[in-house]
Amino acid sequence: MATARPGWSRRAQYGLFFSLLAVIAGIIVGLILLVVSLVAPDDFASIRGAALDVTGPVAGALHEVTATAQGLSSGAGDYWDAVRQNGDLKRENRAMLRRMVEAKAIFQENLQLKATLQLREEAHDAIATGRIVGSSFNSPRRFAILSAGAKDGVREGMPVRSADGLVGRIIDVGELASRVLLVSDRTSIVPARLLRNGIPVIAQGRGDGTVEVRPLEVGRNPFKPGDLIVSSGTGGLYPPAVPIARVIKLKDDGAIGLPLADPSITSFAIVEPPFEPAAVAAEKDPASAAP
Repeated sequence: MATARPGWSRRAQYGLFFSLLAVIAGIIVGLILLVVSLVAPDDFASIRGAALDVTGPVAGALHEVTATAQGLSSGAGDYWDAVRQNGDLKRENRAMLRRMVEAKAIFQENLQLKATLQLREEAHDAIATGRIVGSSFNSPRRFAILSAGAKDGVREGMPVRSADGLVGRIIDVGELASRVLLVSDRTSIVPARLLRNGIPVIAQGRGDGTVEVRPLEVGRNPFKPGDLIVSSGTGGLYPPAVPIARVIKLKDDGAIGLPLADPSITSFAIVEPPFEPAAVAAEKDPASAAP
């Protein structure tokens, strides 16, 4: 009994047979078209036009599919390029903003330093110049740290001022730094006067970053919004005519002022000796003032 060869089946035989028929049909069609093109060129042109009419839509559809695929690929590439460029532009923008902020801060600091150096030239008896490296804001006690100490000649009780106005006075001294009691502290009391008319007043800190100013004469309120308060020189500690605060709010018996020398934005300050050392010494030790 005969057996089928391995790998051979009836389906394979049918496939080979129809493939052979397709090849023979293709050869016959090709020969017919060749004969028609030689014998009747006009008829062959008509046949070719009909073939184009049949295959044209198919080719057009295939072209649209290909173009769409290429467009999607190109669009995706353009999108990711745009995303990358947008990210680069954002990073460059942030870096530029940082440089602008740094340049502005340096410019402001240079202006303050220039004003402080000019102030020191005018104040020939200035003891030292230092940087305000810190101040308290969340505490009712108002202090600042100045980068000048005993080795620079700074002593307790010396007044501190900046180009904007009076900062306060020294209360603690280290070798390299000092603690300044700000004019806005509750325990700070500065004899002052109203610049507009010279009326004597008292400026006392309120512990919240402002000062309260009261006239020595009871019974009338001489203040107006925007009035400038300056030191009077009374008591001998602070020099006269140093700006202290500007009136921002009126009260029944006085006003609230905002200090002009704000430690949060003031970078440099100078330390001066007491305006009248003998008067300050006499106030601390009345016996030393006796003849």
